[in-house]
Amino acid sequence: MTATSTFSVALANETATAELMADLALLIGAGDVITLSGDLGAGKTAAARALIRYLAADDTLEVPSPTFTLAQSYELPSFPLVHADLYRINDASELEEIGLAPLPDDIVVLIEWPERAPDAMPADRIDIALSHRPALGSAARAAEITGYGKAAAKVARLNELRRFLERAGFLSARRERMPGDASTRSYARLRNDDGSVILMNSPRRPDGPAIYNGRPYSAAVHLAEDVRPFVAIGNGLRKHGFSAPAIRHADLESGFLITEDRGGEGVIEGDPPRPIAERYEAAVDMLAALHREALPRQLPVTPDESYDIPVFDIDAWLIEIGLMLEWYLPDRGVQPSEELRTDFLGMWRGLLEKPAAAPRTWVIRDFHSPNIIWLAERTGILRVGIIDFQDALLGPAAYDVVSLLQDARIDVPEQLELSLLTRYIKARRATDESFDPAGFAELYAIMSAQRNTRLLGTFARLNRRDGKPQYLKHQPRIWTYLERSLAHPALTTFRIWYTANVPPPVP
Repeated sequence: MTATSTFSVALANETATAELMADLALLIGAGDVITLSGDLGAGKTAAARALIRYLAADDTLEVPSPTFTLAQSYELPSFPLVHADLYRINDASELEEIGLAPLPDDIVVLIEWPERAPDAMPADRIDIALSHRPALGSAARAAEITGYGKAAAKVARLNELRRFLERAGFLSARRERMPGDASTRSYARLRNDDGSVILMNSPRRPDGPAIYNGRPYSAAVHLAEDVRPFVAIGNGLRKHGFSAPAIRHADLESGFLITEDRGGEGVIEGDPPRPIAERYEAAVDMLAALHREALPRQLPVTPDESYDIPVFDIDAWLIEIGLMLEWYLPDRGVQPSEELRTDFLGMWRGLLEKPAAAPRTWVIRDFHSPNIIWLAERTGILRVGIIDFQDALLGPAAYDVVSLLQDARIDVPEQLELSLLTRYIKARRATDESFDPAGFAELYAIMSAQRNTRLLGTFARLNRRDGKPQYLKHQPRIWTYLERSLAHPALTTFRIWYTANVPPPVP
């Protein structure tokens, strides 16, 4: 029997319809099929228009009814979408003529009048059945949302999300789309008369195949499995005087958070974007201050629950850089032999003993421009707002310095990188005479080589496995950073090996 999940919503007006569709937008992705059923004038096109405009982050986008064109395509920031209207379809065989038979699996398909071709509708879909509710007003509607097959879980989650928003007092807030990241998380800005907050949808990370020492990749490299680490690390950062967002409402089991809104001012400017030196200097100072702290290994999540921060260990580093063998090299036409794999992992295991033995601090892990908010109204290091830290680990301080100074998304000129690295070292030396600049520079080079090797593989995987080709444009930059780190004398053997075995990315 096909799984189903259903709930109903009363929609007082088109604004309420737009709020529902915005909530749905947080949960859908390429491959999803959404059908809109109901009588003439039930509001199907209005609902479709609201969803498309939200996904486009453009309230004025022209979204015509496809009654006569049958299908209209949109290239949206997160994925392509096709909006179809089957009212004029007489036979399901006609769907092939408009590219909907078979349904594409790399886009979102939004279909009005699915009743015209019921046998052609997929087993896995979300159906929104709209109907008039004249007793409640001329614009009032009711929506019955049903998830069929694999989509049942998304509809159940949509129901949970709306219940969470209602409990928190934000069900009627205006939703504004926010860009997502490479994870399964999604975000929205919620506005009401009291201001704005950020909604985070953070579903529990699904287990992948247990191919890394009997564990899925996420568990093997210690990625956050649910929202609890975000709560624990965020509270810990604020307790120690750093600008992590305060959590206003939380559903730890479902993975929904409402946090304070830090705004959208960043640490980069221009087109193409480039670092704002003053803001990067403050970020370096913040890291130096964090790394001077004696930080706990266990943090409270609730009064009755705690979280143990995992250690960024050699096994996790090796699994991360193994993504180069699994994804990047095959993309460049190299099928790694068993001998090549053995050489690669063997030489890396030996090198990684140095950072594994280094003093440990909190490693935020992705401390770079997309995850830093500039808080101009504050002073000193409090101007550096941190928003992505749920994957934090215990590891060498050099890792986060690399994340910042070799930003995967923007070009950091080598002269600026060296200036900022020197600033960090001076800040550490100012309070710790035993701090070893040369030793830190070596750890910086090692962690740079490890991180950038991993990123080449990660971005190849995001393209080929997850259908996110936009990350490939960063590979040449990652390669430039990798070459910088391989120039360190401690990595001479690695420079020779990479030159012989690893082709550069396509420009």
